Amino acid sequence: MMAMPFTVVDAFADRPFTGNPAAVMLLDAWPDDALLQSIALEHNLSETAFAVPMTGEADYELRWFTPTTEVAMCGHATLASGHVLIGDRRAVRFATRRAGVLIVGRDGDGYTLDLPATRVAPAPDAALLAALHVEGDVFASVSGAEQTSIVLVADAATVRGCAPDMAALAACEVMAIVTAPGDVADIVSRVFVPAWGVDEDPVTGSAHAALAPFWTERLGRDRLTAFQASARGGHLTCTLAGERAVLGGRCVTVMRGQLLL
Repeated sequence: MMAMPFTVVDAFADRPFTGNPAAVMLLDAWPDDALLQSIALEHNLSETAFAVPMTGEADYELRWFTPTTEVAMCGHATLASGHVLIGDRRAVRFATRRAGVLIVGRDGDGYTLDLPATRVAPAPDAALLAALHVEGDVFASVSGAEQTSIVLVADAATVRGCAPDMAALAACEVMAIVTAPGDVADIVSRVFVPAWGVDEDPVTGSAHAALAPFWTERLGRDRLTAFQASARGGHLTCTLAGERAVLGGRCVTVMRGQLLL
């Protein structure tokens, strides 16, 4: 029997049971992808992050799996991986297969996460609005790791009250971000990704890689505060630095264990 240690971290959280939980597993080498997918399904969290030590451009190679699929980029599980693996360093570098090198750095009692910014452009999408049961303006990604759609709605109450048809939304095959000017932060959002096995993601780093340029341009400044209004909720800071979105947040370790195979 093989024992594989794991850590569960609530990312973008300052206390347990808030933010977005991710399982982090440090491996010696990559096993078969089918095993990685089975482990992610067993954890049944929005993301499980797997890291393998490396030399050269980064400290670790990092991959992320939802319960149903491998994804091109995941912010909260990268932040969680940094929390687990940074040790006594000021920063830890992760090489990824489709999102380049991502850096998690210390920032007081929290961390910063450097992601490639996702840019969007107007793209009317009646099917997406119908699936979300909202009225608003749709913007689709023209750069970035994942297919992303931002839906700008009138106010925070509309964001909080959004009740999508998940089956119809899954057919749209996008990460859907519903957003508005905030009530408890500069901006508020919710994120739905049923096409990738996660109906509503609690707090989404990759979504804020799109929200950072979207909102900094509209608000006329390069730094803002954000709240993702899921049931768990999570606070972030977002800074646009050229074509990079630097997110800030805290992490809480909530579980350590072993997977027995």
